[in-house]
Parts: sequence; structure tokens; C-alpha cells
Amino acid sequence: MNSERPIIEIEKAARSFQMAGKSVSVLKSIDLNVKHGEFVALIGRSGSGKTTLLNLISGLDAPSEGKILFESQNLADMNEGRLTELRRSKLGFVFQSFGLLPLLSAFENVELPLRISGVRAGERERLTRRALDIVGLEGRSKHRPYELSGGEQQRVAIARAIVHDPVLILADEPTGELDSVNARAIFGIFKEMVQDKTMSVVAATHDSNLLEMADRVLKLSEGQLEEDASYGQRFRE
Repeated sequence: MNSERPIIEIEKAARSFQMAGKSVSVLKSIDLNVKHGEFVALIGRSGSGKTTLLNLISGLDAPSEGKILFESQNLADMNEGRLTELRRSKLGFVFQSFGLLPLLSAFENVELPLRISGVRAGERERLTRRALDIVGLEGRSKHRPYELSGGEQQRVAIARAIVHDPVLILADEPTGELDSVNARAIFGIFKEMVQDKTMSVVAATHDSNLLEMADRVLKLSEGQLEEDASYGQRFRE
């Protein structure tokens, strides 16, 4: 792990929403640094604010208080165009629902973000094949989602998330629809990317069996974030 400033710096961030005329506090004074090449697992019961925190990190939502720095830049200082460019070039997203387009092949699903970004054809093919190879699916590139298992579909979703070489992957319950074998394989891919590609990963999960693969485990409870001392650096090779 290098000595650069953290890729993500969250300082006293809070998020509240108006519901039925009342202010409901979801996140309270969150402090969090995520280093380059670090795998952080985020746990907490349903409704604890895990998705809200991921949305703040990605700039899809803004904190009610505090600030969030991405590569030392305050997300609050970025306009929507700059935030969109950041998400296209620096971030990768993986969700519980695979979100694949059913009429496109695995290759075409992975290639799509590059098309949207205007990457030329030859480079698109190289990057797409490389991403599918990383997740072990280059041999299934012509298959459409309905021809793939759930685990394979999530691998395609991961390949799509990493095809543009992001520096940070945000994953929201990425194994929620998978059995334990496929879930462990997906977390294994994340760990390999952190170790081999120096990407950072922040993954929200409810599966305690996967936490040993993370560098740090953070727990959200009653809007506050705390380190789970049961796991962490003792698992890092």
C-alpha cells in the first residue's frame, strides 16, 4: 500500500432526510479514509445507511453536513458535468441486481461504457477482452445474460465496472443474489483486483462469511461508523 493521500477522505459527514415533515438522520458525523489499494467491507443491518454512504462517496448524493474529498478534491466543488466525468473515468459500480442489458452479449454489456465514453473500436475490444479475462469469462463473451448463471452475470457486471480502469469500485450488496460459493468467488475477484491492480474497493455486504477477505471491516450502527475489531489487517497477506 502506498503512502499517497487517501483516495477518499470523509470528514464529519452527515446526511438527513425530510420524512412526513420531520428530519430523519441517517448518517451522523462520519469520518472515513480509504487508501489506495485497500479493500473495505461495510456492514450493518438493513436501513443502517450503507447505500447512503456509498451514494455520498460517488457524488450521487451530497452530505447535509461535512465534506467528502475524492483524490483531495471536494465533491461539493464539482458541477454535475464534472461529477459525471469522475464517475465514468474513476469509479466502477457493482450492485446486487446485475443490471445487464438482456439483448446484449456479455462482451457488448462490458463494452457499453467505453462506447458511451467515445473510446475507439480497437481500444474498446482490447479493454473489454482484458476485463472479461480478469473475471474468467472471456470464453463466455458471446452469451447473453439469460444464458449465464447468476455468478457469471455478476462477473460480467464486475468486468463492466472495471473495463475503464477505475481507481475505486463501489459495490452495494454485490453477492446478495448469489449462493455462498459464487459469493466467495466474487469477493475473491475484488481481493485480487486490490492486490494486482491497486484498485480500492468499498463493498457493503450482509454476509459475515466474506469479511475475512477485506483489509478492514466497518460497521454502521445508528448512523455512526465504527471499526469491527473482529477482522481487519490480520487477514491481509
